[in-house]
Amino acid sequence: MRDIFLRWSFWCLLLLIGTAIFGNRLFDAPPEREVAAPFSKPLWLDRTLPPTKEIRLSPESPSLLLDWHYAPPSRLSIRVEPSAGETGRFVLWRKPETEVPLRLAPLRGGFEADGRDIAFKRSLGLPPFGDAAASLFSEQGGYELSVSGEGPWDGDVVLKLEGGRWGLLGTDQRGRDIASLFIAGVQVSLIVGIFATLLATFLGTSLGLAAGYLGGWTDSVIMRIVDLLLSIPLLPVLMALAALWGKGLWQLVLILSIFSWMGTARTIRALTLTLRDASYIEGLRGLGAPSKYILRRHLLPETLPVLLATMTLGVPGAILSEAGLSFLGLSDPRVISWGRMLHEAHSFGAFTAGAWWMLLPPGFGIALLCLVFLDLGKFLEEKVDPRLRKGVRQ
Repeated sequence: MRDIFLRWSFWCLLLLIGTAIFGNRLFDAPPEREVAAPFSKPLWLDRTLPPTKEIRLSPESPSLLLDWHYAPPSRLSIRVEPSAGETGRFVLWRKPETEVPLRLAPLRGGFEADGRDIAFKRSLGLPPFGDAAASLFSEQGGYELSVSGEGPWDGDVVLKLEGGRWGLLGTDQRGRDIASLFIAGVQVSLIVGIFATLLATFLGTSLGLAAGYLGGWTDSVIMRIVDLLLSIPLLPVLMALAALWGKGLWQLVLILSIFSWMGTARTIRALTLTLRDASYIEGLRGLGAPSKYILRRHLLPETLPVLLATMTLGVPGAILSEAGLSFLGLSDPRVISWGRMLHEAHSFGAFTAGAWWMLLPPGFGIALLCLVFLDLGKFLEEKVDPRLRKGVRQ
C-alpha cells in the first residue's frame, strides 16, 4: 500500500479535505455575505476596471492618499462605526483640483449613507438622479481623504468603493465571493459523497452477506428487492423524495444511500457464495460456530478489500447525483454546493452574460473530485485483483 503515496489523487484528496476544513479561515466574511458588486470579475482578469476596496480612516491614521487610475466605481457608501462620538465631522475629499467636504451627521450610534441616497447627493450639490461616485471620482489621479472636526473620536470612518473586480474568482449575481462559495462547495460534496457511500455500503454489505450465506427465501426476497430498485429510474424518484422529505443536506444523503446499495449487495452476495462452501467455513459450522460469528470474523474480513474499492468508486456517483439535483433546484437553497452554484448561474443569466468565472470553478471542482476518487478506486481495485496490475499476463 506504499504505492498510494505516489498517486496524485491521494495528495489531491488530502488537499481538498484540508481546504474543506480550514479554507473558510482565509476569508474575512462568511460565503453567504455580499462583499462586492454583482458579477464582478476576478482581480486578475481586466485591470482597466476599478477594484472593490474598503478604505478605513481611524484616529491613528485620519488621512489617506489614494492613487486612482480607473473609471469611477459603480457604487459608493460611507459609514461611521458605533462609538465614533457625537461631534459632527467632515471627510475632506481633495480631488486633483477641488475639495469636496462630506459632512458626517452628529449621531451617537454611528452614521451610514449610500451614494444612491437623495440626501447624500444633495450634500454634494447633485440632482436626485446624479451619480455620486462619478462626481467624487470625476478624473484619474491622486486623491487625499482626511477626517476633520473637533471633539473626541474613537471610532472608524469606512468608505467602500464597489468596482467591477473582486478577489480571486470574482462574485456571483448576489455579490458573494465565488472563491469562498467554491470552498464551501468542497465541504458539501465531500459530506454527501462520503457519508452517502458509507451508508449505502453498510446496507449493501449487510444484505449481501445475509443473502449469500443464508440463501433460500432470504436470498430470494433480497435479490427481488434489488431487481425492483434497479428497474426504477433513479432521477424521478430522487426528485419526488427530495420534494416530499425536504431539501436538507442529511435528507439528501439518506435518499442517495437508499438507492445506491444494490450494486454493493450483489457484489458481496457473489463473493459470499464462493466462500460459504469453503472447507474452513464447513469446519467452523461442523464445530458449532454460530452464523454471526462466521459472518463477523471470517466472511466480512474477506470482503473488506472489495468493499474498499467499491466504496471509493461509489463516491463519484453520489457527488454527481447531488450536483444534478442541486442544478435542477431540488436542494436546500441555504446549502451552498457546486450544483447550487451552477443552478443559480444558469438562472441569473451567467451563460448569456459570459460570466465564465461563475461556471468553470464549480464544474471543474465536480470533475476533479470525481477523478480523484475514480483514480483511487482504480488503484485499490488493482490491489484487490492482481490480474488488473500492469505487467501481469492474463
